[in-house]
Amino acid sequence: MAIKFQYNKTSMQLLNKQLKMRVKALPTIKNKESALRMEVQKAKDKFHHLEEALNKSINKYNVFVALWNEFDAGLVKVKEIKLYSKKIAGVKTNNLDELIFEDINFPMFNQSFWIPQGIAILKELISLEIEKNLFFDKMNLLNYARRKTTQKVNLYEKVQIPGYEEAIMKIKRFLEDEENLSKSAQKIVKNRQNSES
Repeated sequence: MAIKFQYNKTSMQLLNKQLKMRVKALPTIKNKESALRMEVQKAKDKFHHLEEALNKSINKYNVFVALWNEFDAGLVKVKEIKLYSKKIAGVKTNNLDELIFEDINFPMFNQSFWIPQGIAILKELISLEIEKNLFFDKMNLLNYARRKTTQKVNLYEKVQIPGYEEAIMKIKRFLEDEENLSKSAQKIVKNRQNSES
């Protein structure tokens, strides 16, 4: 990225200001990046833990697969998923607050004895699945923010800060050369005036 500048003191002051701002912001951005990296790992671990718990629960209840054929899936419906927002390193994430299931009245007289237990099992599996999906979304959102922050750190460290330093150095050299030429020209003019008189 080429930094546009002019060879004068005003341009050098503006570049110095931009450089100081980036140098000052860099540690904060690095801290944000490491915090996001840590939170991504936590979300990933929690997602894998929930996925494993869900798979274990499903495998545990596979024994009753024949019974599930007579189960009415309409007996369990999610009424509402209550979420709350939490900011992690400046990134707004959703977290599960409460999962509300719809109360469905059904006649118990003609039903198998295990239906209430089946309803509880299904609620458990649905809860695990919803929470797992929320952590998957959270993991992806935080990872996206971490990548963007890493790009900004690299932009500052490898492109902008060196670019500003180089531009300031060029302006300083130009101004010093200009000053030296001016002094040399003044000496030459003075020497000519002294030799003519």
